Amino acid sequence: MTDTEIEITADLVRNLLQEQHPDLAGLAIREVAGGWGNQMWRLGDALAVRMQRMDPTPELQLKERRWLPVLAPRLPLPVPIPVRFGEPSGRFPKHWTVMTWVPGEPLDHGSITRGAHAADTLAGFLRALHVEAPAEAPTATDRGAHPRNCTDGFETFFKAVAPDDIAVDVRAVWDDAVAVHAWEGPPMWVHGDLHPANVVVSDGTLSGVVDFGGMFAGDPAWDLAAAWVLLPAGTASRFFDVYANADEAAIRRARGLAALKSLFLMLMGQNGDRGLPGGKPNWGPVGRAALDRVLQGI
Repeated sequence: MTDTEIEITADLVRNLLQEQHPDLAGLAIREVAGGWGNQMWRLGDALAVRMQRMDPTPELQLKERRWLPVLAPRLPLPVPIPVRFGEPSGRFPKHWTVMTWVPGEPLDHGSITRGAHAADTLAGFLRALHVEAPAEAPTATDRGAHPRNCTDGFETFFKAVAPDDIAVDVRAVWDDAVAVHAWEGPPMWVHGDLHPANVVVSDGTLSGVVDFGGMFAGDPAWDLAAAWVLLPAGTASRFFDVYANADEAAIRRARGLAALKSLFLMLMGQNGDRGLPGGKPNWGPVGRAALDRVLQGI
């Protein structure tokens, strides 16, 4: 059965629950918009079902199952916690997980109006997350490296979407990040994929963080890029003051990675405008706004 042959419906989700977790099968099931590698379904008021869809392997879900229960108790924002495991079956030959629901609106469909509060909240969350990871923690192959090892990706995004009027300035930010020394500390826990679809907001500020499938042990600069990718203009400096654990090199790496992530968001927006699979039309303006913040510095 190929990905295109698997139609994930509310009836399928209910049938899977009846087979493997029948005590949950009577709860209301509602589809949640968004998601590419995994499709989310709201289950009652407090839970969600995360269905493996386009991810080629179950690795990301299995990683969340293993590590989120370890990390969640010391994090100051709500994160999804796996509570039940769904295993591949003849009805659905992929993994699925029942997780706690993190209330709020995804930032790519919402906004932050309390910038100072959001900067303090994000800094506190990352201070709590960025501790030395154990030896058995996952590592990353597609992210987590020094910016200099991500040059091919940057060039692809840059050529595709970098606006002509700021292209020189964007490249200068990237070149500066490539030039600084690498992370020299122990591998730290890193979310790895902080962008506007992976955080939720309530009352004008950050209220939760989701999608830890990309988490790894490595350079925290990959998360520090969120100072520009997530926060409103003019708040990055406050974020770094509160975070208080980033030296100049880390900030420069983070700023270059923020440029990379912003270009990626813009490319996904372009793909969405063209109707290409996996494209996200609303990500284009979000990425351009983030890129403008990157160029403003801290």
